Amino acid sequence: MSCKQSVVGQSGLQFFGKMTASISHELRNVFAVLNENAGLMEDLLLMSEKGTPMDPERLKSLARSMGKQIQRGDGIVDNMNRFAHEVDQPIRPVDLKETIGFWVALSARLADMRGVKIDPVGGEKIIITTNPFFLENLLWCVVDFAMGTVGKEKTVTVTSERGETGIRIRFSGLENLEQTGTDEFPSEKEQVLLESLKADLSFNSDSEEIVITLPEKIHAV
Repeated sequence: MSCKQSVVGQSGLQFFGKMTASISHELRNVFAVLNENAGLMEDLLLMSEKGTPMDPERLKSLARSMGKQIQRGDGIVDNMNRFAHEVDQPIRPVDLKETIGFWVALSARLADMRGVKIDPVGGEKIIITTNPFFLENLLWCVVDFAMGTVGKEKTVTVTSERGETGIRIRFSGLENLEQTGTDEFPSEKEQVLLESLKADLSFNSDSEEIVITLPEKIHAV
């Protein structure tokens, strides 16, 4: 196995592990709320058996809360299933805007833990042929670094657009980018991902952003 393959494999496993751990924590939160609501419902039934009048509105409220959590859990499982299948076909056409939205949903909990919001700004539909798993891994690596450079708004804005030299993904709102040392970023891991995606990464302290430039199409190797 080459050094490049080793780095990509290790990075992919770390990314997959981080995201699946985050997904499992979200599911645990859903189960915790459902368990709490089920306990409250059981208490109401026990009180009713002892002669306390049942409050229909309280039961309706519990049922609505449980229904919302079931919907939330279903969405989390859908994301987990899609994420697991991202490696099925290494190179394929993807809707970049939709892919960024999916990646933001996966990363939201990890960003929340650092008090940061990732805000995907709507743009035109752009179809690129790339490796979606590598791309999502790279997006996470960049935003993980970017979250340490955000300003008082605590928001990383992510925008996709067509540029003169390719498709650009811009991470904006990085007010402390100039003060944050960029000598160690991108590291070897990000460099290998960039090379695999035929992409470039640049910093712009004036506009307070990091920019990834991607080709519209890469080929399987």
